[in-house]
Amino acid sequence: MIVSHIKNVKGTKVAAPGVCGVEKKVLISPSEGWEGYVMRVFEAEKGGNTPKHSHDWPHINYIIEGSGILHLDGVDHEIQKGSFAYIPGGKEHTFINTGSDKLILMCIVPEEGDV
Repeated sequence: MIVSHIKNVKGTKVAAPGVCGVEKKVLISPSEGWEGYVMRVFEAEKGGNTPKHSHDWPHINYIIEGSGILHLDGVDHEIQKGSFAYIPGGKEHTFINTGSDKLILMCIVPEEGDV
């Protein structure tokens, strides 16, 4: 069980090929009692992006702040605060911050997806 605030969570810089200016904060995971799933928040700086990649597990995303593009399975989708997406396993995707502020998104994945 946990009740906290995002300001209390230490972020880590995402260091993977193709990533630019992204930080990750793990909010809830099996360590807090949510077996099998992990809820994270990613912050992409202005001009930043996650890597273009695919993997076996699905994930759910919700845009907390900012705007940008979700490139999903060959199609660019405009996203903004309040947008959400379900990304099935095996689909190539990347989030790109095209706005003037940070792009902040929540991402929920199965435990094996928190890499």
